[in-house]
Amino acid sequence: MVKPFDEQPGINSVISGYTGGHVPNPTYEQVCSHTTGHTEAVEIHYDPEIVSYKDLVEVYWRQTDPTDAMGQFQDRGDNYRPVIFVQNEEERAIAEQSKKDLEESGRFDEPIVTQIEDAQPFYPAEEYHQEFYKKDPLRFQMEEQGGREKFTQEKWQ
Repeated sequence: MVKPFDEQPGINSVISGYTGGHVPNPTYEQVCSHTTGHTEAVEIHYDPEIVSYKDLVEVYWRQTDPTDAMGQFQDRGDNYRPVIFVQNEEERAIAEQSKKDLEESGRFDEPIVTQIEDAQPFYPAEEYHQEFYKKDPLRFQMEEQGGREKFTQEKWQ
């Protein structure tokens, strides 16, 4: 999820991490154990004069399968569930309207199951997870070919 946001004008930083769970400062191994309640997520710092929150939500939709409640492509499990975490009611309204618009578009045959939830404490992931697409481009490309690339081309291009 980092690369698509990182490439947008107006993005100051994209941080990989974990949120929504009940264990403070979880490690990747703990999150993968499915015992912490965390979801892998990104925290995005952006300039609203250049890119809007609505634009960010639109980028999000184009990177996920919003009909798959238990993972994303090759990444399976509740820690990969599709969810948009919102900071306030304005963000919630934008995300809910965007979700409704997507549901009504007929783009997907299955129901949109992406949740919209209040933001919880965010814990940055370990350094080796940050900007993974730059650190290990071959592995990143292999993972993209694990279903995401084909899915997004079919649904969005």
